[in-house]
Parts: sequence; structure tokens; C-alpha cells
Amino acid sequence: MLAHARVHARSVADEIDVDLDALEWAVSARAKRRAGVCKWDADDAVATIVLSRRAYETYDRASFEAVVRHELIHAWEFQTFGESDHGARFREVADRLNVSIHCDSFTDPRYRLRCRAGDCDWSLDRHRASKPIKDPKRYRCGDCGGDLFVEHVASGRTWTSAAGYESTRSTLGADW
Repeated sequence: MLAHARVHARSVADEIDVDLDALEWAVSARAKRRAGVCKWDADDAVATIVLSRRAYETYDRASFEAVVRHELIHAWEFQTFGESDHGARFREVADRLNVSIHCDSFTDPRYRLRCRAGDCDWSLDRHRASKPIKDPKRYRCGDCGGDLFVEHVASGRTWTSAAGYESTRSTLGADW
């Protein structure tokens, strides 16, 4: 996996102008949401690209290589400017390298936030029990401003409040 990433990085390094000698690589066996991340150690001026084993096993070759290019853009921004985000500078290079700002999901979500309004189909997948997952009544739909509910994807159970979250979690027990 890392050999594949390094070879691809060398093949596109001239297009990004990233310093591959000041770059470290690592693999995450735990990552479920993000296919890669670029971490910056400003004290040592070293960028570390961490790639997800699950994403590598799920994505086709082109999709995995797009993740590598995405993280190389972050590394280049860190090396050149000391900071990185998905702003205009990132998007300009990403467009040139045919890289998306976001990656496709490679695991099923644990939760799905949904709008309760009958005419709105807004939803948002989540892997962790964030604040909106634990107490959806405190939040509003991202499109229409309506009330939300949460679905536990594996079981199909839903809730609309913190009490509902706790009850569902208790009911599901080991299946949570």
C-alpha cells in the first residue's frame, strides 16, 4: 500500500512541487471516515501522510491515487505556507490534478441524521455519536431548518431526543 502511494507520489511530484524527502508515510488500520490525512509537524517541518487501510482495500486504483494526490496537495501547502485547508489555493491545484475536495465513503455509517419535514430529503451520514446524534432536537435541518431525527443504520431504530438516544443504546446493548 505505501509502496503504491510512494510510487504514485513520485509520478506526480513535479506537478505539485512537494518535497518528497521531507514527507513521511503511515497507515491507519482504524480510520472509518477519511481515506487519508496529512499531519504537519511545524517544529520539524515534516508532513506525514496517513492513509486508511480500509480505503485502500475498498477503492479502485484511480480512487486511491486521487487520495494520495489530495494529501500531497496538503503536504505541499504545509511545506510552502505552513498551513493547509480546502480553500481557493487548494481547489486550484486540485482541479489541475483532477482531485476532489471530499472522498467517497468506504464504510457504512453507523448513524444517519434526517430531516423530519415531509417535503425535505436532507440527510447526513455519521460514524460517531456526535452532539447532534446524541440530542437531535437541539439542531435543525441543513436545508429547510426543520426538526431532525436520527436513525441507527444497522438496526433501523430512530430517535428525536437525548432520552431516545439513551433508550435506543440501552435496548440494542451489544448490537449498538
